[in-house]
Amino acid sequence: MARYLGPKLKLSRRVGVPIADIPKHTARRQLNAPGMHGYRGRRPKDYGIRLTEKQKLRYHYNILEKQFRRYVNEASRRKGNTGEVLLQLLESRLDNIIRRCGFVRTIWAARQMVSHRHVLVNGKRADRPSIAIKIGDVITVQDRIQKVVRENMESLAGHIVPDWIDMKPADLQATVTSTPTADQIPFDVNTNLIVEFYR
Repeated sequence: MARYLGPKLKLSRRVGVPIADIPKHTARRQLNAPGMHGYRGRRPKDYGIRLTEKQKLRYHYNILEKQFRRYVNEASRRKGNTGEVLLQLLESRLDNIIRRCGFVRTIWAARQMVSHRHVLVNGKRADRPSIAIKIGDVITVQDRIQKVVRENMESLAGHIVPDWIDMKPADLQATVTSTPTADQIPFDVNTNLIVEFYR
């Protein structure tokens, strides 16, 4: 299946939680079930509950199923809790770090910014949103996009940058200083159910 290009609010309504931290998604009345009166079907089975948790994470990071399955397989190969390692792999994506820094409002805007080659990693132009950023990597933006980024940051006044990113707003420069932990990720999801889904 190709990448979803329709209304993003439908994704939040489908899984019942805001997948983007913008007013349209976080408004409580917007998150009722799809349909005029909301779907009042049967209670979801175990499979449906696990599927919904998996879809929450996929939509939050804007990843297709095949790519998400690769992340799950990679997390299961590494040492440690598979669910926590999966979150660390997803958080260390370039497009996600741009969103966490507050350069853009949504993951879709972050993906577009990287694809249009406006982002530099360690001084080199990057054009793949899925690049895995390591500790010590420095992320900056091109001169031609700095005005737009500053306007975005002003509109996101009060945005909190995670502790694992060292942000210099004056220079529009971000440095990854550590690996994110599960409690530093501002999205509530049960990773154990996701791991069970793929077993």
